[in-house]
Amino acid sequence: MSSVSKTIPISSPYHTHKTTSNYAKKSHNRFIFFKQPRRTCLLHSTVCVSPSFTNTTHSVTQNQNAKINKFCEMGDLRNAIELLTKSKSYELGLNSYCSVLQLCAEKKSLEDGKRVHSVIISNGISVDEALGAKLVFMYVNCGDLVQGRKIFDKIMNDKVFLWNLLMSEYAKIGNFRESVSLFKKMQKLGVVGNCYTFTCVLKCFAALGKVKECKRVHGYVLKLGFGSNTAVVNSLIAAYFKFGGVESAHNLFDELSEPDVVSWNSMINGCVVNGFSGNGLEIFIQMLILGVEVDLTTLVSVLVACANIGNLSLGRALHGFGVKACFSEEVVFSNTLLDMYSKCGNLNGATEVFVKMGDTTIVSWTSIIAAYVREGLYSDAIGLFDEMQSKGVRPDIYTVTSIVHACACSSSLDKGRDVHSYVIKNGMGSNLPVTNALINMYAKCGSVEEARLVFSKIPVKDIVSWNTMIGGYSQNLLPNEALELFLDMQKQFKPDDITMACVLPACAGLAALDKGREIHGHILRRGYFSDLHVACALVDMYAKCGLLVLAQLLFDMIPKKDLISWTVMIAGYGMHGFGNEAISTFNEMRIAGIEPDESSFSAILNACSHSGLLNEGWKFFNSMRNECGVEPKLEHYACVVDLLARMGNLSKAYKFIESMPIKPDTTIWGVLLSGCRIHHDVKLAEKVAEHIFELEPDNTRYYVVLANVYAEAEKWEEVKKLRKRMQKRGFKQNPGCSWIEVGGKFNIFVAGNSKHPQAKKIDVLLSKLTMQMQNEDYSSMFRYVLINEDDMEKEMIQCGHSEKSAMAFGILNLPPGRTVRVSKNRRVCGDCHEMGKFMSKTTKMEIVLRDSNRFHHFKDGLCSCRDAFIAAMAGFDESRESASSIGCFLDSKFHFCQCLPLIMRMDS
Repeated sequence: MSSVSKTIPISSPYHTHKTTSNYAKKSHNRFIFFKQPRRTCLLHSTVCVSPSFTNTTHSVTQNQNAKINKFCEMGDLRNAIELLTKSKSYELGLNSYCSVLQLCAEKKSLEDGKRVHSVIISNGISVDEALGAKLVFMYVNCGDLVQGRKIFDKIMNDKVFLWNLLMSEYAKIGNFRESVSLFKKMQKLGVVGNCYTFTCVLKCFAALGKVKECKRVHGYVLKLGFGSNTAVVNSLIAAYFKFGGVESAHNLFDELSEPDVVSWNSMINGCVVNGFSGNGLEIFIQMLILGVEVDLTTLVSVLVACANIGNLSLGRALHGFGVKACFSEEVVFSNTLLDMYSKCGNLNGATEVFVKMGDTTIVSWTSIIAAYVREGLYSDAIGLFDEMQSKGVRPDIYTVTSIVHACACSSSLDKGRDVHSYVIKNGMGSNLPVTNALINMYAKCGSVEEARLVFSKIPVKDIVSWNTMIGGYSQNLLPNEALELFLDMQKQFKPDDITMACVLPACAGLAALDKGREIHGHILRRGYFSDLHVACALVDMYAKCGLLVLAQLLFDMIPKKDLISWTVMIAGYGMHGFGNEAISTFNEMRIAGIEPDESSFSAILNACSHSGLLNEGWKFFNSMRNECGVEPKLEHYACVVDLLARMGNLSKAYKFIESMPIKPDTTIWGVLLSGCRIHHDVKLAEKVAEHIFELEPDNTRYYVVLANVYAEAEKWEEVKKLRKRMQKRGFKQNPGCSWIEVGGKFNIFVAGNSKHPQAKKIDVLLSKLTMQMQNEDYSSMFRYVLINEDDMEKEMIQCGHSEKSAMAFGILNLPPGRTVRVSKNRRVCGDCHEMGKFMSKTTKMEIVLRDSNRFHHFKDGLCSCRDAFIAAMAGFDESRESASSIGCFLDSKFHFCQCLPLIMRMDS
């Protein structure tokens, strides 16, 4: 009998126009494999039956093969395989093997497919290109890509669809490099790709970030004539958007004669992803005008655009459209809706969507938690996190990051630690966004040690890690540590604008003017001043380092000021004692259309307090609630009490505290106690102290203030009793310290410590100045001592005050004409205040002393604070005290001329 040959017609989706259309509709943003019809085989080929088959009768062969094919047509895999395994090898045609392998692939039955493969091997059937292709398809479709690749490498045929199959499968599992490797091998062997080849490889190159390769494929596509193929052009559009080539993507889209819905979706999504949400909405509107059918992908992309630009009205309309189009059952639609409502500030809408969702995923929970965090409802967000876990939903890195942020903002340290434990147990500790969020949480909760521990365990830190830790030190008033870490960071990373905004507060905290100037130079060279956060940090730094004129110059250079920048400048004027300038700036802010918040009112009330502007202070306090709808908090009440106390209205201040709608804390009572000290009201001081000791019985600071009240009233027995009480409770007051920066180095002085290298020179200068003060009858300098000792002992104790030593060191080591800049960790005492005035008068040097409360500019024997310690007692004329301009105590020309060389150096 002659050899029988059979032709097996195959319909492949890789070759038909109809499938191309389907691919264009379904392949957007993902790789798909095309399922073959059950009744067809995979290969377009003519298969010659082996001569061994001719040894059987034609009728028997037809009967067996027909039965197997019939079972396959019915989808009866069990009987098909049973008949295949029982049949003799000569009874089976090649199409029977192919049909059964096809059915195994469709049913994804790898075990049965392996049995068929075993039968093929045992029957001695040669695995040629046709049968090999079917085996590859079976293995790949059943999930065994490794075995499928082994067979593919053995046959290496020129059928492009088989190459596409493997490329698509590798891309589907994220192995884009192997997919690209196959494409390059395919080119070397001369196998010409089709539209599916280029669609797949373009997505792989885009995922790998290979922009040059994408452009080469673009040229290759045009050369082969696929430049008008919609599916290929759609992939090119997506690739160019991936690399930020918005204009190139637009040009490709405009050249399409018949863009499909995938083309429109690619354009909308590409614009949204690249930050052009408004353009994405315009394209969507154009799509509607042209009558292009909208699908789920369209709605999702447009909802993201609405979320980005806050277009709630359009988002609501799309919500209604989606419900009518029956998309509300789609989880991705509900999740995107939830996110849109959240980002548009409509928490009720977000909650309603979440409640109505049938199936909630981790994305749904993360979105609703983020919505509550965004609205500042941190406790509710933490509650949702607990509820989510109780329902068996496991948090992912995005959920964890959101809840850690909630813990940071609500100072929920214990909950933050619990989340940290979850992170460690579930292997998330190596995720940088999570660890950075943990550093931020610990820092904001005040646990800097734990923040540093997390930071130290990060094997490969990014710039966010460094910035977060530096900012954490600055926030927690650890400027030395912040500056040290900043130096370490520079060995590995170049600081960015966020680094500058994080480290400048450290310079401000230390009054490290030289370091601040150095950073300013870096900012100018890098062009970071255009960043508003950096500009505000610079203004704040110069204000807190005593260069108020330069702070004002930089403030004026900010083109578009926000609330923070205005508040920084108002606070700067206030801490230097220029209340009228602070008020003018506050009014300018209101005229500019920016409404004040809690921080702004704190700044202006402090400014009024430091400048003795009682009427103005009352006016601002009353306008908070009545005009601006800002509810006063403890810090605002403290400002009013301080203002009243400084002006001698102690009884009014006491009544004001009693009438407060919120319970006063020790800070407010402490402000009044300081006022009692200034005005020598011993009885009220004792009454106020009772309130303080009831709230904080172990706070050393207020015992010292009360002791000073007794000492200044010469009630030495009461001083001794109070000191014994302090000793009995084991109180030890932390020594006051002052520091001064000279030549880029900090010199620190602690009260009573005489170990400084220049201690003798400093003592000689202070003794000389003290004698001169006595000769000029500066009798007030002896009023601030805690025990009744003779005058010589008093002088020794007073000369040990740290700010005196620091000011003397500056006078000895700075050239004539330079400003002596000293900082102190406590409020300056009256003795040192008098000494500062006298030093400035005697040495003709300007001295700027920053204590824990404000600045004191000493010049020609005067102070910018207008002698706040004495003025209220002596009944000075308030109008004479009010400085109308900075020039009252600061020579503006001198400061401006001093700043010009600095600015020129930094520009160079």
